[in-house]
Amino acid sequence: MSQPIEAFRNSFKIPELKQRIIFTLIMLAIYRFGAVIPTPGVDGTALSEMFRQTGGGLLAVYDMFTGGAFEQATVFALGIMPYISASIIMQLLVAVVPALEKLAKEGAEGQKKITEYTRYATIGLCIVQSFGIAVWLRNMSASSPTPIVVTEGLPFYFMCILTFTTGTAFIMWLGEQISEHGVGNGISLIIFISIVARMPAALFRLFQLVQDNEISVFMGLSMLALLVVVIGGVIYVTTGQRRIPVQYPRQIKGRRAYGGQRSYLPLRVNQAGVIPIIFASSIMMLPAMVGGAVPMGGMQDTLASFFRWDGVPYNIVYAGMIIFFCYFYTALTFNPIEMADQLKKYGGVVMGLRPGRATADYLNRVMNRITLVGAIFLAGVALIPNVMNVFMGIRDPLISSFFGGTSLLILVGVALDTVRQIEQHLIMRNYEGFMKSGRMRGRRF
Repeated sequence: MSQPIEAFRNSFKIPELKQRIIFTLIMLAIYRFGAVIPTPGVDGTALSEMFRQTGGGLLAVYDMFTGGAFEQATVFALGIMPYISASIIMQLLVAVVPALEKLAKEGAEGQKKITEYTRYATIGLCIVQSFGIAVWLRNMSASSPTPIVVTEGLPFYFMCILTFTTGTAFIMWLGEQISEHGVGNGISLIIFISIVARMPAALFRLFQLVQDNEISVFMGLSMLALLVVVIGGVIYVTTGQRRIPVQYPRQIKGRRAYGGQRSYLPLRVNQAGVIPIIFASSIMMLPAMVGGAVPMGGMQDTLASFFRWDGVPYNIVYAGMIIFFCYFYTALTFNPIEMADQLKKYGGVVMGLRPGRATADYLNRVMNRITLVGAIFLAGVALIPNVMNVFMGIRDPLISSFFGGTSLLILVGVALDTVRQIEQHLIMRNYEGFMKSGRMRGRRF
């Protein structure tokens, strides 16, 4: 029996891990059930039909992150994106506001307070976005042959704001429960299952294009080959590491000798994981949603033109934001000064460098270089849908996003993180992991 299958079976032999996995599956099932509950006063079938006729544009990409809930205006139409946007805002404020920075350094209590502020910010964003979606639905209903909005007047706006805001608050709670009582990465897993839920529709549309001779069989097979190559590249870079050799001094305690051996300090090429992709996507979708909901005359047309998902300006800004958030999140999670102090405390020395400041500068320089490689790779993969649009003529954002781009990066990244989480539980209880060598290791660059 292969090692991954044996590791999967062992996962259900550990009572605590089994309970966490089952709990996670139940929470995700509840989320998917809520994604099909219709919003009162909205004809989700008519809205979905208009999406299919118009293609949806950038909103179709947003719909992918909600698992189809936005396309049908269900109670989970906003998805988890408002919470992610609020998290971005709070992390930026922590870096620039002294009071929040001081609060972040107070340990668990400080982080608890910041999490509470993030929840309040999420509710505020939900109210604003819910009102914008309500206006957008009214506008779509006016131009649709089949009325999308069934209820008129203030009750409709009130119902949309209440339903969408409550839905996102419930999703936020589900994510926190998965992180605390499940296998971890609750918010990421919710986005993961939302994208997976749209995968059958993407494959069906691709099959239809081939069947209708809109693309050749060779082109369809080329897309599948591209999918395999991109997945392999994402795994290679995500697990990639730069190992810094560290020498520890030899110590004599009693009759035994300790230390005196060379070790390695692993620096991940993609330290930020899929966070930059999620952050950049959530920010880039906000202007398009606002522009589609609020009448602004010529400005509305400008926003619609600039924020086309297959447009050059959109992709340039999108790639730049991915690179920025790679460095930003790496700076939050990687502290070279603290790491150098830890090495100095335990007598570790990077070969050829003096302990302390020189070591910290070297670690910072190396991390900046490898982060640039990881950031450029993430941005390049995220732009694959635009390449497919130009060279392959695939203009459907749902199809192109699944064969490269943001959704594929999130799927692979979250899957690897979840496997690591489960593997830690296995190794702690003397079971082998998903690889024959035990723990999943990063590649050496």
